[in-house]
Amino acid sequence: MRRKIPSTAALIAFEASARHESFTRAAEELSLTQGAVCRQIGTLEQFLGVALFRRSRRGVKLTEAGLAYSRRVATQLDAVERDTLAVMGQQGNQAVELALVPTFGTQWLLPRLKAFQRLHPEVTVHLTNRTRPFLFADTAFDAAIYFGDANWSGTQSHYLMPENSLPVCSPELLEGRGELSAAQIARLPLLQQTTRPYAWRQWFGSLGMNVAGDLGGPRYELFSMLAQAAEHAMGVALIPPFLIQRELAEGRLVIAKEHACLSDKAYYLMIPERKVESAALIAFRDWLLEQALDYRETPSR
Repeated sequence: MRRKIPSTAALIAFEASARHESFTRAAEELSLTQGAVCRQIGTLEQFLGVALFRRSRRGVKLTEAGLAYSRRVATQLDAVERDTLAVMGQQGNQAVELALVPTFGTQWLLPRLKAFQRLHPEVTVHLTNRTRPFLFADTAFDAAIYFGDANWSGTQSHYLMPENSLPVCSPELLEGRGELSAAQIARLPLLQQTTRPYAWRQWFGSLGMNVAGDLGGPRYELFSMLAQAAEHAMGVALIPPFLIQRELAEGRLVIAKEHACLSDKAYYLMIPERKVESAALIAFRDWLLEQALDYRETPSR
């Protein structure tokens, strides 16, 4: 069945005209005559059966329908351009589109990724932030690194590492003490992580404590935000140490109490079953699992 899609030339002319609200300036940008742009817009309006512009002696203005359509068209044209440039840029190389939780990507994966590039210069890894599960069928992702229970339909899961967060804070809050007791921590502002709403309750519970207000406190979506807030002495945060190695090494953050609440969830590499035979993905998977194993088995961890 023939798709109900207008010509690309008409959409490009419309997007430029909508952005400038001027056929003349759109024609200059596209190196066309004003008449050619007007004809493309007219053809598009006829195809849609909707007026996209109001024309007057003073120029053109988008109609309400034209404004809504222009936003959608601009988004889709941008996506087509990105995909086209990506294909042009591969030049025979293979690519892995990886979705991952952001702080894991910036703090743990990126510092190691150069080693993978040296081993596999033919593979390009693209990283995109995703904090929650999604349907692979609805995206262009080849794999994902996420925190959860590995229960993701239609995928193969590969264990990377546990989270096991520790309470950390600014040295200012320790006031010269080696560490704080759980009771002292309970009296400080508890910084919350949006996707771990019961983290503090579980941490106190693992010590046999029931703390009023353990669900209260400022909420932040990313661990990097939590780390920044804790560094500025805004409270105590539960953060996996492997995500704040630099801050701990430089003394900008300190461990408030050497007690971790062991989580029943972990970080996993998830690969959709339809992608498991991809050579580029196999190379990345094997390298990543080796890196994670090496990290877990390092005695200082």
